[in-house]
Amino acid sequence: MTELSKNYEHSEIEGRLFKSWLDGAYFGRDAGGFADKDKAPYTLVIPPPNVTGVLHMGHALNNTLQDILTRRARMQGHPTRWILGTDHAGIATQNKVEQKLADEGLTRFDVGREAFVQACWEWRSKYGSTIIEQLKGMGCSCDYSDEKFTMDPGYVTAIRKVFVDWFHHDLIYKGHRIINWCPRCTTALADDEVAHADETGHLWYLRYPLVQPVGDLSYLVVATTRPETMLGDTGVAVNPADERYSALIEAGAQVRLPLMDRVIPVFADDYVSVDFGTGAVKVTPAHDPNDFDMGQRHGLEQLNVLTEGAMVNANGGRFAGMTREQAREAVVAAFEELGLLDHVEAHQHAVGHCYRCDTTIEPWLSEQWFVKMKVLAEPAIKAVRTERVVFNPRRWENVYFQWMENIRDWCISRQLWWGHRIPVFYCDACGWKDALEEDLAVCPTCGAALRQDEDVLDTWFSSQLWPFATYGWPDEPGEDTAAKELAAYYPTQVLSTARDIIFLWVARMVMSSLYFLDGEVPFEDVIIHPTVLDKHGNIMSKSRGNGIDPLELIDEYGADSMRFGLALQVTGSQDLKFDKEKVMTLARNFATKIWNASRYVTMNLEDFDQSAAIDEKTGRVAPLALTDADRWILSRLASLTAELGEGREGYEFGVIARALYSFIWNEFCDWYIEFSKGQLALGGAQRAAAQRNLVFVLDTVLRLLHPMMPFITEEIWQSIPHGDSRPSLMVAAWPQAADYASLADAEAERSVDALCAVIGAVRATQARYGISPKQPLAVVVKTTGEHAALNAELLAQQLPQLQSLVRIQSFEAAADAVKPAQSSVTIAAAVEVYVVLDGLVDFEAERDRLIKERDKKTAELAKLEKKLANEGFIAKADPVVIEKTRADAAELAAAISQIEQQLSDLD
Repeated sequence: MTELSKNYEHSEIEGRLFKSWLDGAYFGRDAGGFADKDKAPYTLVIPPPNVTGVLHMGHALNNTLQDILTRRARMQGHPTRWILGTDHAGIATQNKVEQKLADEGLTRFDVGREAFVQACWEWRSKYGSTIIEQLKGMGCSCDYSDEKFTMDPGYVTAIRKVFVDWFHHDLIYKGHRIINWCPRCTTALADDEVAHADETGHLWYLRYPLVQPVGDLSYLVVATTRPETMLGDTGVAVNPADERYSALIEAGAQVRLPLMDRVIPVFADDYVSVDFGTGAVKVTPAHDPNDFDMGQRHGLEQLNVLTEGAMVNANGGRFAGMTREQAREAVVAAFEELGLLDHVEAHQHAVGHCYRCDTTIEPWLSEQWFVKMKVLAEPAIKAVRTERVVFNPRRWENVYFQWMENIRDWCISRQLWWGHRIPVFYCDACGWKDALEEDLAVCPTCGAALRQDEDVLDTWFSSQLWPFATYGWPDEPGEDTAAKELAAYYPTQVLSTARDIIFLWVARMVMSSLYFLDGEVPFEDVIIHPTVLDKHGNIMSKSRGNGIDPLELIDEYGADSMRFGLALQVTGSQDLKFDKEKVMTLARNFATKIWNASRYVTMNLEDFDQSAAIDEKTGRVAPLALTDADRWILSRLASLTAELGEGREGYEFGVIARALYSFIWNEFCDWYIEFSKGQLALGGAQRAAAQRNLVFVLDTVLRLLHPMMPFITEEIWQSIPHGDSRPSLMVAAWPQAADYASLADAEAERSVDALCAVIGAVRATQARYGISPKQPLAVVVKTTGEHAALNAELLAQQLPQLQSLVRIQSFEAAADAVKPAQSSVTIAAAVEVYVVLDGLVDFEAERDRLIKERDKKTAELAKLEKKLANEGFIAKADPVVIEKTRADAAELAAAISQIEQQLSDLD
């Protein structure tokens, strides 16, 4: 047994303990030799952070949850592994290296592809492990001995096999489609990589003259948010049910496109909304995905008028060479000059931005590589419907189904240099082309030199293979291959991730695993964790300046406090509003409470006979219940182990955290430790029993709390004489509810719960009326409920314990007890506690004071409620002010309720 320092200093223990865990090889599958090979394996794969990444609050939450699951499974004896690795992050890494070159006055084209890719590898080597070190600082128990990377040689083999197989099965094709194009990164983006933001813009109403008037119509008015794209218009569409334009459709009308002098058709299509603008829309097939689809249906020309840098090209006539912004101004000015600008309206609409550089996305007609998704999606939909893969919370399955059932082909090519180069080779001499798993330099048909496709694969193409490529797939299992683990340990058990990559990553992992692993799913459960918002419910972002750095939280409060504070707030129904001061102060105080309670225990063990307390079967210190308080705490401990088992299976992290907090703070620290002081003072068998129970309960709660707060629990566990021979709490046995069931004692719980209610009521009354704790009080208790009479007898037996904690002048407990005159009343579970105040309080003066205080607070509350009912205040006031007003109102309401209770006491 080692002595705990007076104060808990997280910075003095965290690094030392993490090193001891690494040295013990506890993070590997066999947990340093302590895993039970007969138990089912337990595996998670970490959502691979980008090599450019640094820890943010989303990472902190997700990795806390994963580590809770990993540590619990390891303590349960399962051969456990949390697979670690990083993603090459194509666009993000390329941007970092391009920025570095720009500082040197260079571009990637100046240095060439080979040198640029080498520079990316060097950047990864220098900076790519930053987030891994930060995960260690959090205490994450990943398998650091076998870190993976999405561009490892084995991973490259997997990527090429997938591409080649799908290519040869006609699931991958190259075609012209409208894609999301980033002019800054000069690459295509998937729909899911586009961040949409509401912006205030304009709706320009432009007049398009009819080639031949139809009835009273000599022109059509079309509404557009992007007048510069009219340079590429090849049609005007209306809804076939729109009677305003039926004559035009019957007449086969055409318009002459202003500025371009191009004759284009007017046609009907169900896609057009009658209610948008004038009901007539310009159609630009090369610059809008919906227009592209209409153009396909009606055989319209696809006229691209922008370059890859979003400059107007030669198809834009006299506007060629302008940026898209310059062209917009010039086109609007030209329409106005010609008298064809009908009018302009302010317009709020969602605009897509590159998720990496925030440049406005350009819908752009381009030749790209695509994967046919419908055939892959069907078995993946079935896997979730048949519960082979289960989402937690279950509501996210609906989001999954909605996307999968309306899935579009996936654009997988990116115009980058850093990443997995598309393994398609071309012979310009004879036209030969094929996808290959191995590089080939010479054409197998004519012997000419081959060239490889210039594009690289979307980063998510490689990430979709993460659960099985990290096992060495597609290698066949052998004596010395990583793939033998695949045969033994696949699928994984749980994936924890964010909602915004259900489509980008989760769905694609399910699809690819089912396809390549003989119909096997990649994981059994998917946890969609809540989003971490600021305390006002806003998304954290650099632009808002409301972000919280988890590294700063760890430095100030400790990793355990951050982990517990995050887990405490997790629910399955809503996002997490993170109030740093409130949450972290609570978590740090909890850590301090545990530390101080543990010091109390260790300071009272100088004469503890451990050998006499050891259970031969478990090898641990066993409890010994001699008092109702002993039986009560052991029964409550049995309930806790049962509750945590149930909660953990349902991934109810907040439920678990709150249960641990309540038991440790309230029942163990505030009550049992208080009860134990008198028992320890008695000496002999009573002292020995109290010592055993304190050690046993503390040992158990440290095990239960360890997955959430690994550092402080390990440090304390190493200092108490628990009797366990295992070298670390990390590999100590998890408390099983069945082993504690015999400790359940409903009678002891009723008895001591009532005692605690009485003590709490007496202390609250003393505080409420300013009565000295030294003043003896007359107390009457009315027991209620099914066991009222028995509870009264049990409570009467607790009088010595009651008298040791509060000063009692007289005490009565009965099922038919009557409230004495001039007494306070406190109602708790199964008891009503009356404390006589006669002679201790000036009732008239106290009543007058309370009425004045109530009236004052009621008036203040009315003002706040009036303000909160004002829609203008809610709409215009700063969210911080609104939140404070609501908090002040709630505080006043609670104070008024308390005053009303005090007034009723005085009646």
